[in-house]
Amino acid sequence: MMASVDTAALVDWIHRFRDVIADKREWLTELDSAIGDADHGANMARGMDAVVAKLDTGVPDTVDELLKTVGMTLVSSVGGASGPLYGTLFLRMGMAAGPVTELDAAALAASLRAGLDGIVARGKAEAGDKTMFDAMAPAVDALDAAIAEGADLGAATAAAATAAAAGRDATEPLVARKGRASYLGERSAGHLDPGAASTTLLFETLAQAATESS
Repeated sequence: MMASVDTAALVDWIHRFRDVIADKREWLTELDSAIGDADHGANMARGMDAVVAKLDTGVPDTVDELLKTVGMTLVSSVGGASGPLYGTLFLRMGMAAGPVTELDAAALAASLRAGLDGIVARGKAEAGDKTMFDAMAPAVDALDAAIAEGADLGAATAAAATAAAAGRDATEPLVARKGRASYLGERSAGHLDPGAASTTLLFETLAQAATESS
């Protein structure tokens, strides 16, 4: 079991996330068609394809430069709200990580917490607004709690993924208070939030990379 994630493991995570976004593209778009612009799947797929293409030309040596590269590529290639929000997540993660070549569990959790804080600063979302925050905040909290209890990186990230999925599922009955979905009022209830759905995929692939990368 891995005690830390190095740049290779993080690149593996990014590739896994790109692949599952491609696989779930139509599902994410279907979710977004119910309460949004029907473009979340396409936007995320385009952005992650651009990220992988960028990394294929050369992977930065340090974690901060790697994550900043991911973030800047997402900001420049993804439309709608997804680009700025996911871009901010990775940019803030990189800033928090610093010029290191690997992150232990505590450092990974700290960088994800910084990314979450960045999303809150940019999107002003709170719990129950029916946004990606509803999956991400529980995931980061669960990661912190698992590490505090002595869990290894694989178990901690698995706990985060489970919490993200529960947060995603909890968005279904909510009435949206942010973004395009909020325009629908009560009609936004009964649908999963697409941002929370893609955020769950982000944490599920992180858990896979943290467990299976070597």
